[in-house]
Amino acid sequence: MEKWYGVSGLVLVLVLSLFFGAKGEPQVPCYFIFGDSLVDNGNNNELRSLARADYLPYGIDFANGPTGRFSNGRTTVDVIAELLGFDDYIPPYSTASGRQILGGVNYASAAAGIREETGQQLGARISFSGQVKNYQQTVQQVVNVLGDEDSAANYLRQCIYSIGLGSNDYLNNYFMPLYYSTSRQYSPEEYANSLIQEYTEQLQ
Repeated sequence: MEKWYGVSGLVLVLVLSLFFGAKGEPQVPCYFIFGDSLVDNGNNNELRSLARADYLPYGIDFANGPTGRFSNGRTTVDVIAELLGFDDYIPPYSTASGRQILGGVNYASAAAGIREETGQQLGARISFSGQVKNYQQTVQQVVNVLGDEDSAANYLRQCIYSIGLGSNDYLNNYFMPLYYSTSRQYSPEEYANSLIQEYTEQLQ
């Protein structure tokens, strides 16, 4: 029992230090985010899509109102950015520009999935492969800002990357047989393996 008191005490100290510790430089120079509606912060705002959240009651707890987040306030990646020490939230790819990209970019898009066709019944969205292509564009911008590829590579390897995708490949694909044929083409196990394979290839 004493051991668990010690562990819980250590965890409490770490959490309190994150929330109330002295404000300084972020723990990492940049944070890049890939995902779907759980972390989308505005990339779908200008798309012809039903998967948008740039209107009330979304954003009712944000000072400036709706931002494109599918929540009333912050998302999990917003909280992570705060805990990492960033002064502001990571900007969406749709608006990020200039040296702002050096702090990271959010590429997430509501209705996006690992499979290219996932979510198409909702309209435009940026699939995972599209998000990866956008990241490649950002990398080139970082090279331009820092001056050469070696400097950019050294900088980017210090960053944190988070990826959260896959739920739409079921909710807005496999479980919608009226729109998609995947449930007839694959057994549940085959479909899961197919997603893993495609996801792995996209990460390479």
